[in-house]
Amino acid sequence: MRVIFGIFPLLAIPVIIYNLIAFTTGGGVDANGVSDVARSLSGIAADAKPVFGSWVVTGGDILVMLSMVFFFVEIIKSTATGSSTIANHAVSMLVFIICLVEFLLLPNFQTSVFFILTLMCLLDVLAGVVVTIVSARRDFSVGDGQN
Repeated sequence: MRVIFGIFPLLAIPVIIYNLIAFTTGGGVDANGVSDVARSLSGIAADAKPVFGSWVVTGGDILVMLSMVFFFVEIIKSTATGSSTIANHAVSMLVFIICLVEFLLLPNFQTSVFFILTLMCLLDVLAGVVVTIVSARRDFSVGDGQN
């Protein structure tokens, strides 16, 4: 089970959630050019009353916040060295490529929320590879046997 957790990129979860929303919501566009998906994600999910004013949280905001938590965990996971980490980077790259293709080709995916998810997937790939290389270099320099 731990190997599967090590290989599976957690940012795929919000991407799957967005895909479920995009494929179950109609693909229509209103007169202003706003898609049904963008309209459903901009619906109010929570309304809080801070000291001054009002704070409205939409469904898209919740999805981005969830993605940020998963992105943080992915960065922590990338500090490990091993074959499961390399496999995680490969699957993360695949998730990014899928997100990029969906964003460029499918109208339901051309929203700010999905662009932010795609950007997080890109940063996950880049940061994960960089952090893994730095961690591996440090492990190699500590264990090379020189005194």
